[in-house]
Amino acid sequence: MSGLRGTGVRATFLAVPLVLGFLGAAAEPAGAAGPRASHAGASLACRGEGVDPDALVRHRTDIVINAPLHTVWKVQTDVQRRPRRQSPVETAERLEHGPLRSGSAFRWTVPVPPNPSTPATSLEITSTVRQLKHGACIRWTGPAIGEELRIDGIHVWNFTKVEGGVRVSTEETHTGAQVEADVPTATRILREGLEAWLRDLKSAPEARAEAWPR
Repeated sequence: MSGLRGTGVRATFLAVPLVLGFLGAAAEPAGAAGPRASHAGASLACRGEGVDPDALVRHRTDIVINAPLHTVWKVQTDVQRRPRRQSPVETAERLEHGPLRSGSAFRWTVPVPPNPSTPATSLEITSTVRQLKHGACIRWTGPAIGEELRIDGIHVWNFTKVEGGVRVSTEETHTGAQVEADVPTATRILREGLEAWLRDLKSAPEARAEAWPR
């Protein structure tokens, strides 16, 4: 992949706000019941492994979902159905069969609009699960690659039973020339992507009212 320099890097990066966060949906302001930033304490981890400690672009947030843990977990790990739940996701496919587990990989694509520096393209993201504990945590890593664009991400999810449902906490780091060209903007976009993803994750299980014990 050819390198980018100067304003070309920034223009390319600023043209792809929806692809960051690996990926949420088009971001909207979070309401009272929406995601909240959470930076207290150590970084999130799954089986002792966390995000990139040296990454300049990072964000952590969480949300409470009023649904059973098994329902939230099923929605989160059913990665091939993401295009139905998250409008920016065009395609998603598992690269092997069976339950999501350590070593599982999935490939998905999102569109990147044209801008003065680069043409319209499709960003392909290949995520590989590195650690997983059923019902408790997932950690996956992978590159997002498009025309003259590459972002490397590490994403950790924690699931904790709380009164009334499940607290889902997530933390992600990004590295790469494009995001590191403008760290404050990259961090903001990552935050918006993660918050949108959590809102989508919240809406699906809560819509299944019959799944919640009466």
